[in-house]
Amino acid sequence: MQHKGLARLVAAVVVVAAGGWLVIASGRPAGAQAGDPLRPKRHFQIQRPAQLTKTEAVTIYQNIGSEVAQGYAVSGESAALEYPKWRRFNDAPYKSKTHGNRYVNNFANAIAAETYGHMRPHQAMPAGAVLAKDSFTVTADGAVFAGALFVMEKLAAGTKPEDGDWRYVMIMPDGSHFGDSTGDGAERVNFCDECHEKEKLHDRLFFLPEAYRRRFLRE
Repeated sequence: MQHKGLARLVAAVVVVAAGGWLVIASGRPAGAQAGDPLRPKRHFQIQRPAQLTKTEAVTIYQNIGSEVAQGYAVSGESAALEYPKWRRFNDAPYKSKTHGNRYVNNFANAIAAETYGHMRPHQAMPAGAVLAKDSFTVTADGAVFAGALFVMEKLAAGTKPEDGDWRYVMIMPDGSHFGDSTGDGAERVNFCDECHEKEKLHDRLFFLPEAYRRRFLRE
């Protein structure tokens, strides 16, 4: 994306509270599986995402972050209500390939923040740790869309051993629940643990890129 287009892009920010998906000609969300789109095998992929600089990503998020958070809050989910007050571990939104090429931020509640970013092999997050990623999309032609809120909550040991005692929740921009691995729509978020299981060595956690880590992560 050209810098000269940033002002126009920010001025024309449009937050779409309809799932944050790009709709392709077939009417299915981009990246949805054929058959049942509500049983995805991965995050729906954003087609032709923009390549943002840190400055561009920060500016866009400053303009839409509060409105996006208000949409998630409609869910009543505690993490959706509280995450904007938590410690944010990245210095700018970054494009996450594992979240469908959306731009995301990493937040951790007080319990998680003491450990997150300093995980050692075979170390586990304590029960009560909650991590949240809010997200947005910017397409190559400059359209901006709100994305889902992705939540991971560490449960008491032995509660859900098949998922490493993690609960996965995906909340859409309008506050609706796409899925909760311990409740309604669990089948819709099964792919979350299937992906995170690849990082069993680090308690199923992926970490943000080094170039986007805030200073205290390296201290």
